[in-house]
Amino acid sequence: VGVGFEARNPEPHASVRPWPIVAGKRSEETLAALREAGDLILSLESSCDETAMCIMDSHGVVCANVVATQIDFHARFGGVVPEIASRKHTEAIVGLFEETMARAGAHFGCDTLVPSDLSAVGVTAGPGLVGALVVGVAFAKGFCVTTDLPLIPVHHLEGHLLANLFETPDLEPPFVASLVSGGNTMLVHVRAWGDYVVLGSTIDDAVGEAFDKVAKALGLGYPGGPVISKLAAQGNPKAIHFPRAMMHSGDYSFSLSGLKTAVITYIEGENRAGRAINLPDLAASFEQAVIDVQVAKAKTAVEETGVSDFCVGGGVAANPALRAAYKETFGKMGVRVTVPPMLVCGDNAAMIAVGALRSYRTQGFSPLTLDANPNAQLGSWSSDAAPVVPSGM
Repeated sequence: VGVGFEARNPEPHASVRPWPIVAGKRSEETLAALREAGDLILSLESSCDETAMCIMDSHGVVCANVVATQIDFHARFGGVVPEIASRKHTEAIVGLFEETMARAGAHFGCDTLVPSDLSAVGVTAGPGLVGALVVGVAFAKGFCVTTDLPLIPVHHLEGHLLANLFETPDLEPPFVASLVSGGNTMLVHVRAWGDYVVLGSTIDDAVGEAFDKVAKALGLGYPGGPVISKLAAQGNPKAIHFPRAMMHSGDYSFSLSGLKTAVITYIEGENRAGRAINLPDLAASFEQAVIDVQVAKAKTAVEETGVSDFCVGGGVAANPALRAAYKETFGKMGVRVTVPPMLVCGDNAAMIAVGALRSYRTQGFSPLTLDANPNAQLGSWSSDAAPVVPSGM
């Protein structure tokens, strides 16, 4: 009552921030630290529902690593809505850039970095949701146009592979990697850096997608992985038998759709019968069915390739039971298991920065005609050069 039209419908107005940002005077210590750091690479990740940026120096040191998540916006729908994801990336990306530059400035003892401090821009160019990828690629291209910096495309899944270097600095090919996330489930034979043979992948749902759909069917919210994992830790994994799809298929393909359907059918049957569902037991039984297939196929891949290293990448790599199962199985075989630190399991720009720095060293630049490729094959934009071992997380 009494509120005027103008107050209820404010007119757009210019930002109160100065733009471009002007850095304050720098101390000799800051200037020396910047010289020691060498070239600084800004990297962006926007393949799904995280907007992320990182600044890495020429030695692989992470100077700033920032992630803006959209989970709250997608939770009400039980999964990622592509149109919302791309809009939220657009809303977040400029502020995220300012935050990343300020944090990197604090790393060097000054108020903020400025574009002239940077040497190149890396960006996830695929795979992922096309509308989400486009936001990051467009920002990176626009930034390169205005600063005359080189543009470096990076493959999202190779980023997840390279994230293992944060945990195991001496990791070298050949090794087998399991890439498990909301959008991907695959086994990869890494014969050399840049030489990736996809042994098999899911023919329907990804592991993370199955977790989300089961959680949605139980009314547990989104994302499903963490909540299912917490419940499973309190349950009996042998309480309910669910199918182990393609366990003995003789290849490295995965299928999660049948398992998801079996769980939903079980829930509906219990509801019709008026029986209360033991959530921890159901979660543990479902999780175990997923783990059994993942571990069995990974074990066969390691035996057939003869490698002595096994790695995991992607958001589902954060699942404690899956991590423990890999370590138990391969520990008995004398195979070293590497799982990235939790901070770089989910989508982040630090892992993209590792790939971007390697490409920067080999002049692996892209013209500004670069387009986002939602179906980019693993190995795209890669290099046979060894990556710099990252640090500072």
